[in-house]
Amino acid sequence: MERETFGSPGLGGVDLDPTVRYVCQRCTACCKWPGDVRLEEEEIPVIAAFLGMDEMSFIGQYTRLRTNRNGLSLLEKDNHECIMLDGIDCRIHEVKPEQCRGFPNKWNFPGWRQVCEAVPVKVG
Repeated sequence: MERETFGSPGLGGVDLDPTVRYVCQRCTACCKWPGDVRLEEEEIPVIAAFLGMDEMSFIGQYTRLRTNRNGLSLLEKDNHECIMLDGIDCRIHEVKPEQCRGFPNKWNFPGWRQVCEAVPVKVG
């Protein structure tokens, strides 16, 4: 039996299955999954500017220390939704973190196919 690979949000340059590309349908299932939404250092000023905020205000209002204490994560609401999810829309979709852009092609979680509506498209 082949072992499933879920990847890591921190390995943005790796495609889990180079023969398939999943096309996001903006179902927001990944935005409601509990856990860290990693922010890389270079993403912070871009997101802050997009929101019309200075970096320190953005960090203070929308971030927390990652679970592994190695960097920042977006906050999540009490129901585990990302703080940037507003109904079915992402407030920062145009500048969303690499972790968000990479799901589910570069990383995913056990059981993601049961909740995610991404459409698989054969590559090549």
